[in-house]
Amino acid sequence: MTDKHPSPDPLAAGMTVRRKVLGDAHVDRAIAATTPLTADFQSLITRYAWGEIWARPGLDVRTRRVLVIGTLVALGQLEELAMHVRAALASGDLSANDIKEVVLQQAIYCGVPAANAAFRVVGEAVAEINSTTRAR
Repeated sequence: MTDKHPSPDPLAAGMTVRRKVLGDAHVDRAIAATTPLTADFQSLITRYAWGEIWARPGLDVRTRRVLVIGTLVALGQLEELAMHVRAALASGDLSANDIKEVVLQQAIYCGVPAANAAFRVVGEAVAEINSTTRAR
């Protein structure tokens, strides 16, 4: 028995989830920046990361966000971490305190240098989201 969800069109499903998780502005920028060199990659991540994995019913978006942020800390993928932190804060799925707890947890399992770098990125993202919110 498989836990696979039915996805008649993983590209369409992926684009819907991608927009929900990252926001229209981010996705629109990514699409606008697509080149012939990166078009297949954009299609791949939309179909598989977003349409096949993020769209699965087994975990809610909040849980997936925690897992992704923790994984990005562990891998030292700070640019991608910043994007996911901003998106989580902007959507309201995670608070700055929630993200702090994820990074503290990762400090123990991934090391202090990884957490130190992550806290710098998280602090910048929180400040950016807070300034955007205040400007409204």
